Amino acid sequence: MTRRLFLTAAAAGALARPTLSQSVFYRDYTRCLPDYLRQLAKAAYERRNREIGKLTTAEAVRSRQRWVGETFWKLIGGMPQRTPLNARVTGRFERPGYRVEKIVYESQPGLHVSANLYIPTAGRPPYPGVLFQMGHSVNGKAAEHYQKCCQGLARLDYLVLAFDPMGQGERTYYPGPVASRTRLPGGADDEHTVPGKQMLLVGDSSVRLQAWDAVRSLDYLAAHPMVDPKRLASTGQSGGGTNTMLLAAVDDRLAAAAVSCGNTENVACADFNPPGSTDDAEQNFPGSGPLGFDRWDLLWPLAPKPLLLLPSALDFNDTYSPNYISSGREEFRKLKAAYGVMGAGERLAWQDSPLPHNLAYDSRLAIYNWFERWLKGSIREIREEPEVAPEPEETLFVSEGGSVVRAFKGETPFTLTKKRIIARQPAALDRLIGAERPAGQLGAATLATTHFRRVTIETIEIPSALQVWLPGWIYRPKAGGSKPLVVMLDPAGRAGWQEEGLYDTLASEGYAVCALDVRGIGHLGPEYPRGNPRHSGTHNTEQHYAWASLILGKPLVGQRVTDILAAVHALRARPDLASRRLVLAARGILTVPAQMAAALDSRIEMLYLAGGLVSYRNVIETEEYVGGNYAGVAPSRNDLFGGFVPNLLLHTDLPEINASLAPRRVILAGTTDAAGKTMDPAAVRRIHAGANVEVLPAAATDAVALSLAIGG
Repeated sequence: MTRRLFLTAAAAGALARPTLSQSVFYRDYTRCLPDYLRQLAKAAYERRNREIGKLTTAEAVRSRQRWVGETFWKLIGGMPQRTPLNARVTGRFERPGYRVEKIVYESQPGLHVSANLYIPTAGRPPYPGVLFQMGHSVNGKAAEHYQKCCQGLARLDYLVLAFDPMGQGERTYYPGPVASRTRLPGGADDEHTVPGKQMLLVGDSSVRLQAWDAVRSLDYLAAHPMVDPKRLASTGQSGGGTNTMLLAAVDDRLAAAAVSCGNTENVACADFNPPGSTDDAEQNFPGSGPLGFDRWDLLWPLAPKPLLLLPSALDFNDTYSPNYISSGREEFRKLKAAYGVMGAGERLAWQDSPLPHNLAYDSRLAIYNWFERWLKGSIREIREEPEVAPEPEETLFVSEGGSVVRAFKGETPFTLTKKRIIARQPAALDRLIGAERPAGQLGAATLATTHFRRVTIETIEIPSALQVWLPGWIYRPKAGGSKPLVVMLDPAGRAGWQEEGLYDTLASEGYAVCALDVRGIGHLGPEYPRGNPRHSGTHNTEQHYAWASLILGKPLVGQRVTDILAAVHALRARPDLASRRLVLAARGILTVPAQMAAALDSRIEMLYLAGGLVSYRNVIETEEYVGGNYAGVAPSRNDLFGGFVPNLLLHTDLPEINASLAPRRVILAGTTDAAGKTMDPAAVRRIHAGANVEVLPAAATDAVALSLAIGG
């Protein structure tokens, strides 16, 4: 069914519903946003499966591999330029069987990477080289189990480079009282995600930063005089396993890889469980769904080289989503078939551990044996780990005080993003945000009618998109009148319904009021996903649904704009409301879709925006902004991330959108900066210079303030 036919049929069906004298049937609105994403995920899953089903020859697999590399760089912001590493050794120490050099180099100009190089003192060089990538340990390369694996590999005659990922260990970018420890509540996840979200606005990503760190680290390792550049491998645990996947997608120098507990779960998978397997910023690929690209594609370019997957069988319950193992096994079978087509089926293996998420002893032994077989051609089996003894963190420090930013006066992801030069390129706003304009005979169906003393109240429902209906109320003065129709959008949902409340008071004064919920808000807040409460509870947030929407190609802000446009279309079709001026009054995070909707529909004749964000530029200039955290620390009604769109600042910003609405009035009341603080009106006026824009000091949304601002 086309969207036009769907909306026409939905409107007709809704209009035929029972009157108040009969039973009133309400939909389960909590399913609207999840069901909409299910449709997008299903289309992405089927699209990818169709392409993979065509890979029946080695040449077809190689073509897919080339496509993966090209698509990956396009999705994450493009391949950076290689710049001088400026590597130097800042210290050394020796232990039985190996020595350690403390290294610092620059993956990008001024962006310092702290690393430890484990060099065997036995055996004969050149040694196989292993790039060890860390999981989300706040102490980075100093984490105990990671040290054990690096030491074990060095004792087995591998030269190992272990480096701190962005935001961990000596590369902590939001330091607390201890320079090597973050002040952010979500630990390493937040260190990746807070800057990662900002990067999206300017066409960059923390995926790109992390992948390039790995490429440049492999550059250093491959060039070492004691390393055999034809025997290079990468391994890592958890986030380090995922970063190994990123490297595998783009660097053909790898001769083998071992991924331990990486995020080997596709977002658009079978039995999609909204919001899906969204994770912190460097594990999400906005725009990948419509292209049929997903996480498992990262591993395809490695074929037919040896690849070992070491998931924890418990991670479907403890760390990742309920689909972690089932999706992983399904995708493993597809990749196994490709290895078979290339005549290398034995080079791909899956060995899950019964232990929880960790680089435990059994996983370390599996890594040792995998590399013995495929990097050394050895048939010996390593049954016991060499003697290892983790060092105190300070012993491994490359920098004085444990902070490369402070010690070497370097850059951070935030400072790099803030300095980025932005050149605007024209773009159609609806395409940029993924908004859809109304189609068909769209109507507001009346489900029930009641009244207060001077006001008639209708419960309405408006079809917006496939499997999405907008619940709302219309308050009309019994005495009639010609004052404006005020469409109210509140992040708390329709909260002003009480007798003598906001809607009643305005309607009693002669206004018509439509209080509406849009996707993710009020009654359209999504149902909980199934699975362990530790996962489902933390993922039932504004930001995870925003991530899922971005990944599947329909930004959440665009979905909300679609809802507003549908509502305006339906309300304007009612004879009893058509003659009234239409004013959109929004608060908080809903001021952003309100502005965008007004830019797309001139029938919105005025905007009243209370407590809204001043600009997206201000987001990338604010180190800690509202809703930056991975763990969903901020309440959803304050989370700015639902309004983020990749590349948005390359094309437009809120001041430009508002200026484009002239001569329509735009009232900015109590505008806030990205940190959530109310700004001085003079500062707001300097940013919003349009003659049609009025600036008020307070974010008042009471009946008196609204009636004074809107007028008759």
